[in-house]
Amino acid sequence: MINLALYQPEIPPNTGNLIRLCANSGARLHLIHPLGFRTDDASLRRAGLDYAEFVDIRHHADWAAFRTALPGSRLLAFTTKGKQRYDRVTYREDDVLLLGPESRGLPQELIDELPEDQRIYLPMRPDNRSLNLSNAASIAVFEAWRQMGFAGALGR
Repeated sequence: MINLALYQPEIPPNTGNLIRLCANSGARLHLIHPLGFRTDDASLRRAGLDYAEFVDIRHHADWAAFRTALPGSRLLAFTTKGKQRYDRVTYREDDVLLLGPESRGLPQELIDELPEDQRIYLPMRPDNRSLNLSNAASIAVFEAWRQMGFAGALGR
């Protein structure tokens, strides 16, 4: 099962959208604190459309606690400073797709902890800063899931 990790997310509707994404794709969601909102926030519930009961959501007090919780998993940091294009990665079931907060992305010191081939980017047109967090995460999760044959999906 793919792991989607949000480092200090700030906007409740984005996290709510990603709860729904995880419910529909089977991804496990990791929220690395501090969060920019309360988890009982009405906008989080509204965006998640009560899908939280279908998602394995794990809260981590901070970056160190998160790293301790997933010692054997490969971290793939999605960043505009990435070196590896997202569709050129061979994803594995225990991978962690890591995305940073909406206003600033992942801190450079976290990115620097990872080898260059684990710093992933999504192509964009020139002179644009970034994609919306929930859009970027959706692209990443679906590419990983596609490579795994959409395991667990309805057969069509």
